Amino acid sequence: MILIWGIPLVIATFFFMEFVAWATHKYIMHGLLWYLHKDHHQPEPGFFEKNDAFFLIFAIPSWLGIMLGMIYSYYVFVFIGFGIAVYGFAYFLIHDVFIHRRANWLKQINHPYFMALRKAHKIHHKKREKEDGECFGMLLVPPKFYADAKKSFLNKLSK
Repeated sequence: MILIWGIPLVIATFFFMEFVAWATHKYIMHGLLWYLHKDHHQPEPGFFEKNDAFFLIFAIPSWLGIMLGMIYSYYVFVFIGFGIAVYGFAYFLIHDVFIHRRANWLKQINHPYFMALRKAHKIHHKKREKEDGECFGMLLVPPKFYADAKKSFLNKLSK
């Protein structure tokens, strides 16, 4: 019975997190907490960035939801916590591994969607300061980037 509504809740939370991440990125990372996010746009020496602290900002509600939901048998919070965790894992794979190449896996994925993700993120990083940014999401990209990537992909296939 729990899984009947649990899995859709994990999926819904995962997709809702894209909007949470977009708003957090635009209004908090490029706002009040720019001092933590700045080194992501203006790289400093070393593997870790102050920006990596945002991992904890998202991991803590996930952990609390799972832990407290299990302790009090309130499984809605468990599944919401898992949805946040799954989004965090996807964020790590797509943003840190695929886009920024902080690990040596997922280097070449030749699909228009992933090409559009990289392009949108490049556009976001063209602005090295906190103001006038664009493309704040991770999974949703503006249609123009997807259309360009699809056209480029199809041109490569036809050659």
